[in-house]
Amino acid sequence: MQTPEVLSNESTFTRWAYVARLAPVHARPSSSSTVVARLHWNTEDGFPEVYLLLRASANAQGREWIELRIPGRPNGRTGWVQRAALGVFHLTHQLLVVNRERLRMYFYIDGRLRWSAPVAVGKASTPTPPGRFWIRERFKIDDPQSGYWPYAFGTSDYSTLTDWPGGGVVGIHGPYYQPQLIPGRVSHGCIRLRVDDDAWLAQHLGLGAPVHVV
Repeated sequence: MQTPEVLSNESTFTRWAYVARLAPVHARPSSSSTVVARLHWNTEDGFPEVYLLLRASANAQGREWIELRIPGRPNGRTGWVQRAALGVFHLTHQLLVVNRERLRMYFYIDGRLRWSAPVAVGKASTPTPPGRFWIRERFKIDDPQSGYWPYAFGTSDYSTLTDWPGGGVVGIHGPYYQPQLIPGRVSHGCIRLRVDDDAWLAQHLGLGAPVHVV
């Protein structure tokens, strides 16, 4: 097995891909290793699933394997799939950091801070889980009366509420009718932005961008 090639440092460059065919995800880059998950076509909301790619490695037979992050509970799992199971590799230089102590979001491109905004995060009983995640979905909310308006993003972070509709995916979205509570710790785990900040982010943040919750 060759020395793995780094596909993402999850800071200044990150690669991601859609699924090309359903396949098992293995614990190691070998079809004889334990199956830890399976690729799936769509997110809980019906969007094409996005996988963040970490490393590439070829075995003695020349078959290429890709290490990726696995969306789903528990947070933070990784595994290996054969390269043929994934589509074209996409590249982003973006990074979104959510600092729960400072109650602030930071948006970077090529490692340089480009924008920042206050946020509301999970309250003490339902905190926003920390870790390394990524953007899997992007919704345009047409109804200004919606608490998620004007945009919502689905991340690979899963909340502490396992019975939440849609599986408890932590979203980034509008102020949920309470802009006066931003910044603050008020949600069930989702990350809330003021309307103008949410709209700005939607014009700049792309799929596959890593999200670090610290």
